[in-house]
Amino acid sequence: MTRSQLTRTALATLVAGSLLSLSACGLGGAGDTKEAEKTGRVAGEITFRTLQLKPVYTGYVQGVIDSFERKYPDVKVKWEDVPGDGYNEKLVADAQAGALPDVVNLSTDSFQLLGDRGMLADVATLDAAVAKDYVPGAWEQFRLPGKGDGVYAYPWYVTPEILTYNQDLFREAGLDADKPPTTVEQFFDYAEQIAARSGGRYSAFMADPKGRLPGDWQKMGVPLLNASRDRFTFDTDQAVAWAERMKDLYAKGAMPKESLLKADDINQLYGGGKLVFGPGSPGFVKDIRLNAPRIYAQTRVAGAVTGTLGHIGIYAQSLGIRKDTRHPDAAAEFAKWVTNGPNQVEFSKKATIYPSNAKGLADPYFSDAGDGKDAETLARAIGARQLATADLDANTPVEWTSQVGDAVAREMQKAVKGEEDARTAVRRAQEEANRLLAATVRK
Repeated sequence: MTRSQLTRTALATLVAGSLLSLSACGLGGAGDTKEAEKTGRVAGEITFRTLQLKPVYTGYVQGVIDSFERKYPDVKVKWEDVPGDGYNEKLVADAQAGALPDVVNLSTDSFQLLGDRGMLADVATLDAAVAKDYVPGAWEQFRLPGKGDGVYAYPWYVTPEILTYNQDLFREAGLDADKPPTTVEQFFDYAEQIAARSGGRYSAFMADPKGRLPGDWQKMGVPLLNASRDRFTFDTDQAVAWAERMKDLYAKGAMPKESLLKADDINQLYGGGKLVFGPGSPGFVKDIRLNAPRIYAQTRVAGAVTGTLGHIGIYAQSLGIRKDTRHPDAAAEFAKWVTNGPNQVEFSKKATIYPSNAKGLADPYFSDAGDGKDAETLARAIGARQLATADLDANTPVEWTSQVGDAVAREMQKAVKGEEDARTAVRRAQEEANRLLAATVRK
């Protein structure tokens, strides 16, 4: 499930470090696995693995399985739910042992890991007509660079990035609460004004570079990797300008000083009225409603801050099909069943998530903005609108491991504090990132 308090970058890097090192030492040759072909008969016993859905969603998932088995009595679904800790390592171990489930819940990172190694079936080939069932931006997330027109997982539930902010503090800083920032650059402009007007009583956003990178750079069009994905390429004038702006804003008090080097609880700071911008997650709005009702009454939501590319970040889950499954018909039909409109809408009403299914996303539940005053209702409508229309970008590259993220953050922290000039910091960050990448590949 989504973790609303984490940023897209944090979610991506949480597991990527272990993924890349494991992928470098064990899945070679999997791409030679023969792809299963449908027979036209939906039958057989299939395994279905989910990520940390028990016990909260046991009833929902079992209900989906039961209804599928009633429709297809020749199919038996064996459901296994796995804790989040070590999930991707278990996937790798199972892949090495030839024991991947027939239908498997994948995060963005585990999708890239298994997809890159040829472990997943091309679902666009399994069912060429299925693409129209999904939101285009979500469907496109599951293509793989260099692998043609294939799509290697069915999109499942997604969470889009939005903007959250305290309108009272916004106005107090002399800003128009009806005109929130729309680009990274404008976000920084607003933060500068907030710092100038707040007198140190509150800040604009958290300082930790790891929470903003590589998302900010991707939105600004900074290239992270070369075409062959074996060298980082973010040492650019744009990245240097980003670091210089962060340094200037930090010096002016736009960010809590202590948030540069340690991970403060952003919910606590925002909920205490010490921060103008909260995390960009619809789930965060729900948390604030429950835990800080006074600040919730001041909270406004808007579309995600973008950049020159117009992308927004999303956190996406998918269902992959084991490439050599013995029962491709049953596996494909089951994955489509789990991700169909009605089932995704029901799931979304139980959790702060969104359907990737086009008919599901069109359900009035997601378009109803109410009177436009309740932040949680409005956040749901804004998120749904963005999912339906925006270019989506969930693809923080798997090469951006937790070790790379830490190394880049360390250099950016030096730049933000003024201990190192921005150009040197970006260059050294890229050098260290490339050293880590090369060391991983050599393992």
